[in-house]
Amino acid sequence: MTDSSHYVGRYWHKLDDGRIQCDLCPRDCKLHEGQRGACFVRMCENDQIILTTYGRSSGFCIDPIEKKPLNHFYPGSSVFSFGTAGCNLACKFCQNWDISKSRDMDRLMDQASPEAIAITAQQHGCKSVAFTYNDPVIFAEYAMDTADACHARGIKTVAVTAGYISEPARRDFFAKIDAANVDLKAFTEEFYYKLTGAHLQPVLDTLIYLKHETDVWLEITTLLIPGKNDSDEEITEMCKWIKKELGADVPLHFSAFHPDYKMADIPATPQATLVRARDIALKQGLHYVYTGNVHHIEGDTTFCPSCQSPLIVRDWYQINQYRLTEDGHCPDCGKAIAGKFDKAAGNFGANRIPVRISQATA
Repeated sequence: MTDSSHYVGRYWHKLDDGRIQCDLCPRDCKLHEGQRGACFVRMCENDQIILTTYGRSSGFCIDPIEKKPLNHFYPGSSVFSFGTAGCNLACKFCQNWDISKSRDMDRLMDQASPEAIAITAQQHGCKSVAFTYNDPVIFAEYAMDTADACHARGIKTVAVTAGYISEPARRDFFAKIDAANVDLKAFTEEFYYKLTGAHLQPVLDTLIYLKHETDVWLEITTLLIPGKNDSDEEITEMCKWIKKELGADVPLHFSAFHPDYKMADIPATPQATLVRARDIALKQGLHYVYTGNVHHIEGDTTFCPSCQSPLIVRDWYQINQYRLTEDGHCPDCGKAIAGKFDKAAGNFGANRIPVRISQATA
């Protein structure tokens, strides 16, 4: 397999002062020899940018696609999930901080080539492979090579990302992706700057690009944090923007925060907050709005936006009822439901299966 310690990244250029600028994301990290970028996994070595996590993963697991969360992308199917280490955001509320904030490369015990991942996913009958757990933007080259290997075997690809990526890399990366769930972490620049160390506009640019310039199936997740991004006013403005700029058919997931990382003093999000946010979004005209990280069957269920019939009834990640027609329409009124659907729902259910890739395959 590729020697990850010497994998040359694709997005960088030399500066007049001798430093190397990483052009992968809007941070534009300018590095001296031996320095690492803010993501920690891209490093200046021999006057070039090295991706130190190519071929190295924090672990592999088979999940329900609804866990990504993607509710309109082959419901009930299984997805082969993996991530690496590091992140190009600095979210104080990170829910996967033990992976995304890790600077211990020795923790990346599972090694696998792109081809090995595609073979293993196929052997386990997975419909898709997801780049998740930490942001795949920072291991873009590894993800893109893996996507090529997956597509060669008829396997779809999924990116779970904050969408913080530069224009050239965005074009290359999402050309390899079939579905994406983008974290729209809030709808104010203040939140992004103070709590993620990043900016809002590049994320909005990514969302607009995905919707209008690609065929990538798009869903959005917003983690609601009490007192930080959960006001009626902010939620209303965000939903208005989504409807105007992306359209009413883009599914929106409101997810519950739990105390973690540097915000352990903030209480968990009450279910009532998620229900309130969902009600606001529906009143603003969004067609598919969900609640996450809480037990709320109504908020898990896909309803027809025309006649309001329940079409995909979920209990957490378990599909209890699936009423779409073979061509993805409401059986009661004939309304076409936005998404990517098979003739019937998958039956993977709420399973979670850890997987090891053998060194012989890797």
